[in-house]
Amino acid sequence: MENEAISRNFIEQIIDKDIEEGRCETVCTRFPPEPNGYLHIGHAKSILLNYGLAQEYHGKFNMRFDDTNPTKEKVEFVESIKADIEWLGADWEDRLFFASDYFDQMYEAAVKLIKKGKAFVCDLSAEEIREYRGTLTEPGKNSPYRDRSVEENLELFENMKNGMYQDGEKVLRAKIDMASPNINMRDPIIYRVAHMTHHNTGDKWCIYPMYDFAHPIEDAIEHITHSICTLEFEDHRPLYDWVVKECEFDPAPRQIEFSKLYLTNVVTGKRYIKKLVMDGVVDGWDDPRLVSIAALRRRGFTPESIKMFVEMCGVSKSQSSVDYAMLEYCIREDLKMKKPRMMAVLDPIKLVIDNYPEGEVEYLDVENNLENPELGVRKVPFGRELYIERNDFMIDPPKKYFRLFPGNEVRLMHAYFVKCVSYETDAEGNVTVVHCTYDPETKCGTGFTGRKVKGTIHWVSAPQAKKAEVRLYENLIDEEKGVYNKEDGSLNLNPDSLRILKECYVEDSFNEAGPCDSFQFVRNGYFCIDSKDSTPENLVFNRIVSLKSSFKLPKK
Repeated sequence: MENEAISRNFIEQIIDKDIEEGRCETVCTRFPPEPNGYLHIGHAKSILLNYGLAQEYHGKFNMRFDDTNPTKEKVEFVESIKADIEWLGADWEDRLFFASDYFDQMYEAAVKLIKKGKAFVCDLSAEEIREYRGTLTEPGKNSPYRDRSVEENLELFENMKNGMYQDGEKVLRAKIDMASPNINMRDPIIYRVAHMTHHNTGDKWCIYPMYDFAHPIEDAIEHITHSICTLEFEDHRPLYDWVVKECEFDPAPRQIEFSKLYLTNVVTGKRYIKKLVMDGVVDGWDDPRLVSIAALRRRGFTPESIKMFVEMCGVSKSQSSVDYAMLEYCIREDLKMKKPRMMAVLDPIKLVIDNYPEGEVEYLDVENNLENPELGVRKVPFGRELYIERNDFMIDPPKKYFRLFPGNEVRLMHAYFVKCVSYETDAEGNVTVVHCTYDPETKCGTGFTGRKVKGTIHWVSAPQAKKAEVRLYENLIDEEKGVYNKEDGSLNLNPDSLRILKECYVEDSFNEAGPCDSFQFVRNGYFCIDSKDSTPENLVFNRIVSLKSSFKLPKK
């Protein structure tokens, strides 16, 4: 029991105490994104944490769109967020909510604050409000409109609701303490005028609540027990608690903050990604070089690999960055036992077996995954003409090069020994065809032990091969320079973040493969079929990750 207590993160310890002390009987968490962009890997941590806690304590998990700002929100983002969360496996069941569903209750809560003398309508401009707010070392000063009567405030607020004022002309502010050491408590704005059509409520409202006012009310209405959010909201917690208390919600939700997930050398800022999309640097919010959840899904990452990654990162209060290599480690670990190991030639040259009967095709039994026999066996065609990788043949090889060169013998994976007898080149001296002979006695699986070879190479039968496009992705960011240019704040982009290979060949076993299906290409890495551009007639593969990793698990 003692070891179990030590291993529990600080949020679990708080919840355990709350249950023990009778503060709550069941646990209810939520994930409340604003629909103003696509979710990224950092949001995945929050989703999985909130959902995981609800599962752990046999409680409920709510999905809620915090759609209180119609200036930035779109239905496109709503749908993409829903798809991402479903893909990650976080099940909100029948509890899908919108903050805008509660606009009437928020308005009533604001009226209640006015009646209690806890809120007032202010005519100061945004700039004046900032001037009056003070600094971290100096207290603010009261608005000249702070002492308006309850009756006047009620009338003005109703007029705001009825559309009698222009955007920015008036705001409703909480009346707290302009001398508070916490600037968030210096009479914060809780409602502003915005004549805009809302994606959910249409033109019903021309006033909208501010996030810091709306969020605690949403949590309280939904009976959220623990409002789990990131550290930047820690200074907002006193205001969160003030709103819940003064609006007289009982039981009160409890806000708990944890550290964000930061990945090194990646772009997560919405305005930067938007610019990359608009400038055509990437082909959308789901470009496989990004770390939006949609991009990771298209790249070929799995929900299981994301969950493994989030668990390895852990939950704490201390900010830290995690290397992208750790995410790559997680996807390799997830795929290596699950996926078939197929043959694909990315930079092909022709190999002709001169002594193999012309027109003959034999089908070899190939295990889909040597480490996992449960994945079964497939039939792979073999014949006189094959494709091999260009770098698997050299005319004049260096020492310790054990692949094909004139006079050398290698094993063709799953097939026979072949010996290079000659080669052909084009006018520029580039090798176009390698000629070999094969030894029928050396067929794989026959138990041949007469001699050994040091090199094994893969291949694809030329007549049956399927042509494919392969996209090799590297980091979008120049890792040596870091994410941002210090002079102008622009992104330091890697000019070689995408290399497209048009003349690749894959074995015909890919006939049955569909969008997002993933495989190991032997000796090359893990790849998946692109969900946007690939068709059965024109296959497009994305490299998920290479086979080799520089990442090392931390020592315990």
